[in-house]
Amino acid sequence: MTHILAIDQGTTSSRAIIFNSAMAQVTSAQQEFTQHYPNSGWVEHNPADLWDSTLATCRAALSQAALTSGDIAAIGITNQRETTLVWDKHTGEPVYNAIVWQDRRTAPQCQKLRDLGHEQMVTDRTGLRLDPYFSGTKLSWILANVPGARERANAGDLLFGTVDCFLIWKLTKGAVHVTDATNAARTLLYDICKGRWSHMMCSLLEIPVCMLPKVLDCAADFGWTDPSLFGGPIAICGVAGDQQAATVGQACFEPGMMKSTYGTGCFALLNTGATPVTSKNRLLTTIAYQLNGTPTYALEGSIFIAGAVVQWLRDGLQIIDHAGETQALAEAADSGQNVVMVPAFTGLGAPYWNAECRGAIFGLSRNSGPAEFSRAALESVGFQTRDLLQAMQADWNQSGGQPVLRVDGGMSASNWTMQFVSDIIDAPVDRPEFLETTALGAAWLAGMHCGLYPDMAGFAKTWACQTRFTPDMDSKTRQDKYAGWTRAVQATLSA
Repeated sequence: MTHILAIDQGTTSSRAIIFNSAMAQVTSAQQEFTQHYPNSGWVEHNPADLWDSTLATCRAALSQAALTSGDIAAIGITNQRETTLVWDKHTGEPVYNAIVWQDRRTAPQCQKLRDLGHEQMVTDRTGLRLDPYFSGTKLSWILANVPGARERANAGDLLFGTVDCFLIWKLTKGAVHVTDATNAARTLLYDICKGRWSHMMCSLLEIPVCMLPKVLDCAADFGWTDPSLFGGPIAICGVAGDQQAATVGQACFEPGMMKSTYGTGCFALLNTGATPVTSKNRLLTTIAYQLNGTPTYALEGSIFIAGAVVQWLRDGLQIIDHAGETQALAEAADSGQNVVMVPAFTGLGAPYWNAECRGAIFGLSRNSGPAEFSRAALESVGFQTRDLLQAMQADWNQSGGQPVLRVDGGMSASNWTMQFVSDIIDAPVDRPEFLETTALGAAWLAGMHCGLYPDMAGFAKTWACQTRFTPDMDSKTRQDKYAGWTRAVQATLSA
């Protein structure tokens, strides 16, 4: 048993990656699945797609590596966070589609709760904000809008889970209903200081506590897979939400260390250590990871649209065929034009938290074309990153040297984009040798727990930088470009 199987269940695809005893990738399999948009601002997944694609990629990875269940020491799971599922405790049948983290249908409910004065209490307990992003109001919506759901939930017949919880339930054939602390911390229902479900939050959102899973550490005994799935049982030993798994995979174990993951969205986390830091700049306070019953906290900034803006260029505007084309187009853009794109397709996340505003483009001329649009799209990721880091530095006023941002995710492969991020934040950006840090983090949690991988200090020593990007933009250009972004955001918010 010398390998770890990492499940990375994301927003647009599911992947399975097998790592060997040296934490090197052996093989991987990936499968995309359909996104459902039943109404404006609504985003759903078919739960069967989440499960079927996960199972198929795990089996494919095992087959490609010529391995069996007997070769796998443990499974680690990382997942899209906040996405909400409810299913029948007895039959396993979902009562509704999975409501995805991007979904904004509960914005009116969040506004009503804010108007009633509940936001400070919510933030004090959960570290979060009253925003449709989080699981709690999505779960509340399902109970209120699916016929018979509330009655069945009150009777103890329905279960709630984020994607990790749902997958564990399916992998164990309904034997285990658990989650980990990082996913629990994103539900709007978990008291991150007391380390337990908040009865006050459940009462506020009219959610029966009996629906909620047991909360474990990120490295723990999460159960065994049913032998029929992979030819034999495999222990599930590691779980973390995708951004927390990336934080672990980037070995951001010391207070003050930062990472930013550029996937569908962009999520920056700053390790703040054993004490939760309350943000004065509209950031989230969350759990970075929890080991041996002790949580380590983080400040988090969430950007809803990062890589998704490139997908929009490809699928919406159809001005590119492949995401990789944007770098060459950005390099060819007319330097005399200053096109600014605010990709608020599903509102703006931190530090603005406006669910109602929508995207806008400024500075268009008759000569603006695919090159200028591509540059503006990539620059929007850098501008939003600076928004987050400025807020983090204001909240985390610890003395120290120049901060370094560790980056990962699909967009981090773009040299042009990462150089612009470094330029606009005026700080070094480190890209690791192994970019799939989310899966690596989940694999390490599982491997460490089962004794295959080294402890935290040993794992941190294995982190290696592939490329360091350093600022190469003069201060006036940096100031002017960011001022243009700030004006564009304010115009978008006031439109």
